[in-house]
Parts: sequence; structure tokens; C-alpha cells
Amino acid sequence: MRSKIFNVPNTLSLIRVFLAPLVLLFLSLRITRPISPNYDVSWGDAIAAAVFIVASLTDAFDGYIARKYKLVTTLGKFIDPLADKVLVIAAMLALIELERLPAWIAMVIITREFVVTGLRLVAAAEGVVIAASKGGKLKTCCQIAALIMLILKIPGGMAVMWVAMLLTVWSGMDYLIKGSKIITG
Repeated sequence: MRSKIFNVPNTLSLIRVFLAPLVLLFLSLRITRPISPNYDVSWGDAIAAAVFIVASLTDAFDGYIARKYKLVTTLGKFIDPLADKVLVIAAMLALIELERLPAWIAMVIITREFVVTGLRLVAAAEGVVIAASKGGKLKTCCQIAALIMLILKIPGGMAVMWVAMLLTVWSGMDYLIKGSKIITG
């Protein structure tokens, strides 16, 4: 039983959970020495970005491996979306403190995550599975791109974050509309 629970996809999700605080740590350490005289990114930012990218890649691989090799488990269904949220929220919290991300944008994104998670829990209690939508996956990709750009101070990062926020609201509304029968019924 143990080998079925701690399979490769679940291990990748758990790694993502443990990498999230490292992103927060490296951004918060304020290692201010720039990696290059011509680029205003510190070593702390660069390490945080590298950890964030590796953690984000585990998200792409864990689902693929789970589906391809039929390694989907109840633990995986729980830990995968949790790991995604922990990673994104950790990066956003650090970026708020560094004044690279307005707190209200993070609040909109976090609120959507709670609402959709709550809806999924209610649906699950009713025996209904609400699968991830294409809009939700697009939202996640856009959030990850925006966060990487903000961590590395790449111009246009806030513009991409605005797009991510709009996709977040749109996909959240899509989930609510599709799940309205569950909520009202």
C-alpha cells in the first residue's frame, strides 16, 4: 500500500510543497548583491526564481506521469492542487513584501482559489467531480509566468500579472457557473 501512495507523481507534489518555503526564504533574505552589473537582479532573486521554476515544472510532470501510468491516488488528488496553491501563495507573499506585487491582486487570486476549492469540496461531498478546466490551466500558466517575471524583475511582469488576474476571475466565474446547481441544489 505504501508504494502506491508514495509514487513518483505524489512525491513530485510533495517536493513542490517543500520547495515553496525556499522561494519565500530566498526572496526574503534580501541577498542584494546583483548577479551582474548590468542586471538589477540579486542572487536571492535568481535562486528563488530557479527554485520556483523547478517547483513549477514538477506540477507539469506529476499530472502527466499520474495519468500516463495510472498512478492517480486520493493523496495525489489532494496534495497536487494544495501544492500548487502553496507555491503560488508563497511567491506572492514575498513579492508583496518586496513591493513588486500589490496585495489586492494577490487577494483576488487567493480568494478565487478558496472559492473554487470550496466548490470542489462541496461537489465531492455530493459525489460530483469538478475537473480542472482549460481556463484554470491557462490561468495557472499565466500566473507562473507573471511570478517568474516579477521575481526576476523582467519588464512587463505586472502586465502579465494583470492578465493572470483577469484569467483568474474569469475561470473562477466559469467554475461557479458550472457548479451553481451543486451550490443551490
